[in-house]
Order: sequence, then structure tokens, then C-alpha cells
Amino acid sequence: MIKLIIFFRKPADTTAFEEHFAQQYVPASNAMPNVKRVTVSRAIGAPRGDPPYYLIQELYFDDMAALNQSLNSIEGRNAGAVLMSFAREIVSLMFAEVWE
Repeated sequence: MIKLIIFFRKPADTTAFEEHFAQQYVPASNAMPNVKRVTVSRAIGAPRGDPPYYLIQELYFDDMAALNQSLNSIEGRNAGAVLMSFAREIVSLMFAEVWE
């Protein structure tokens, strides 16, 4: 299994961020094909001070081919455009192999 991990640093305006995330981005990312599971985690602390991330979203796929197909689909490109429209300066993405 493969996952796309999206890391969000703390936004300057958390209210506006939460609104865009919930009302625009979540529906767009949920429309992406091949997604098997989605999780969102909100950081509540870190061992030494503030956590480096505000939210972490994980989208799970069967394999890299399914992930690539999803990202390159119309829905995937739309989700990416929505993401960049409100989080360009605070977002980082990573692919990871999942072992269970």
C-alpha cells in the first residue's frame, strides 16, 4: 500500500484555513479516484515545544500506479488546484510505502 501524506504548517488565519479545508478541499480530495482510505490528524503538541505541523492528511492507495492515476485524473488535478489556492505557502507533500 502507498500513501500520499500532506503536511500543513500552521496557517496565519486558522479560521479561514479551516473553512477552505472543510468546504472546498475535503470535497475535492474525496472525489479523487482510487483512494482507499483518508485520515486527517490535528497536531496537539510535541515533546519539545510547538509541533512543526498543524494538520496532516493521509490518502491511501493500493499502489503507486493507482496514486499516479488519481493525481493525474481530472479530480486529482482539481484537488491539487484547490489545495494550492489556499495552502501553497504552508503545505508539503510526500509519498510513503505503508507496512502493516
